[in-house]
Amino acid sequence: MFRNQYDTDVTTWSPAGRLFQVEYAMEAVKQGSAAIGLRSKTHVVLGCVNKANSELSSHQKKIFEVDDHIGVAIAGLTADGRVLSRYMRNECINYSFTYESPLPVGRLVVQLADKAQVCTQRSWKRPYGVGLLVAGLDESGAHLYYNCPSGNYFEYQAFAIGSRSQAAKTYLERRFENFTGSSRDDLVKDAIMAIRETLQGETLKSSICTIAVVGAGEPFHVLDQGTVQQIIDTFETAAEQEDPATEPDAATGQEAAAEQGTAADHGGSTDEGAAPMDI
Repeated sequence: MFRNQYDTDVTTWSPAGRLFQVEYAMEAVKQGSAAIGLRSKTHVVLGCVNKANSELSSHQKKIFEVDDHIGVAIAGLTADGRVLSRYMRNECINYSFTYESPLPVGRLVVQLADKAQVCTQRSWKRPYGVGLLVAGLDESGAHLYYNCPSGNYFEYQAFAIGSRSQAAKTYLERRFENFTGSSRDDLVKDAIMAIRETLQGETLKSSICTIAVVGAGEPFHVLDQGTVQQIIDTFETAAEQEDPATEPDAATGQEAAAEQGTAADHGGSTDEGAAPMDI
């Protein structure tokens, strides 16, 4: 990897005003397996791609439950993601014990961002190399936040992070205006479709993706593989039904064109001097 004299310490600024250690941590998020999130007024759906390092090993868990009303999906270093999810879980437990009410999602995200930011100004620490999509539901409605290794956080209607996430972003950008009024099932379908965009030709199966939902009257939980596979099979069945439906139309058009061409040939041979309206 290319190195320079300004990337040996997270507190060392380059002449261009950059912190290379923070940028390296953000690059680790881009190299991780894709994670997506989208929300409506009442529900939030998280999805991620399960990638194993070897055919002989299992995949790393990428979606974590923080509380009944909050969950996270990560991209980047899974070990860092586990540490931060454990921190978030402790904050929710402490708040619930003290105030006997669930922790607001926005307040938890701010605390998480402050914790990440401290690692960008201590020479004996390194930034967390993981990005988190935080999904939650509180009194103000459904929320979806993205926490960056730099300590920044943003709220989104829909977002995707990780490897090949740009394809999923393109799909979400085309559809995001409909998400606000979407039902729970429609959000789950859009999440699976966005995950399929990141695979780029690979066959989508329930074994390589994980979907989690949180919403009004529905605590945060991960959908089982059978339910996800049924939704995927529905997509494939609908696609197979659309393809044969278009083929007869094309054949009919070709036959009509052939008949017109035949009529034109006969007309040209018998009535060469006639006007077009007379033929």
